[in-house]
Amino acid sequence: MSRPPLPPFNEETAKQKIRLAEDGWNSRDPHKVALAYTENCTWRNRAEFISGRKEIIAMLTRKWIRELDYRLVKELWAYTENRIAVRFAYEFRDDSNQWHRAYGNENWEFNKDGLMQRRIASINEHVIAADDRLFHWPLGTRPNHTPSLTEYGL
Repeated sequence: MSRPPLPPFNEETAKQKIRLAEDGWNSRDPHKVALAYTENCTWRNRAEFISGRKEIIAMLTRKWIRELDYRLVKELWAYTENRIAVRFAYEFRDDSNQWHRAYGNENWEFNKDGLMQRRIASINEHVIAADDRLFHWPLGTRPNHTPSLTEYGL
């Protein structure tokens, strides 16, 4: 299975890869998202260590049960031949209707077929007021005219 764009990355293909990942995560479909990773992909997500698609699906399922109205923006930080560094922010509300914003960085490593084989994520979050939300597009893919993290001032 191949997931273009493929390494080696340039700025344009790294940005394409990031947007495809963002769109996948904004779908909140764990099975769809997991297809972007190798069968034995390893993750460090906060303090959780995950290995393989089954564990990815389980973690994402738990995540999106807890993180309601999830909206994510990703932005390129750096890239090399088969690695991409991303910064991101996302907003969600919990089941008590409290809003949160999370910020973080991810380091991605891809195999020759464009599947991610390693993901290292560092994430911090804090409570925000509903009036402080920035991400207001309808659930799903972020519209192209929506600001970037830099444009949001994040």
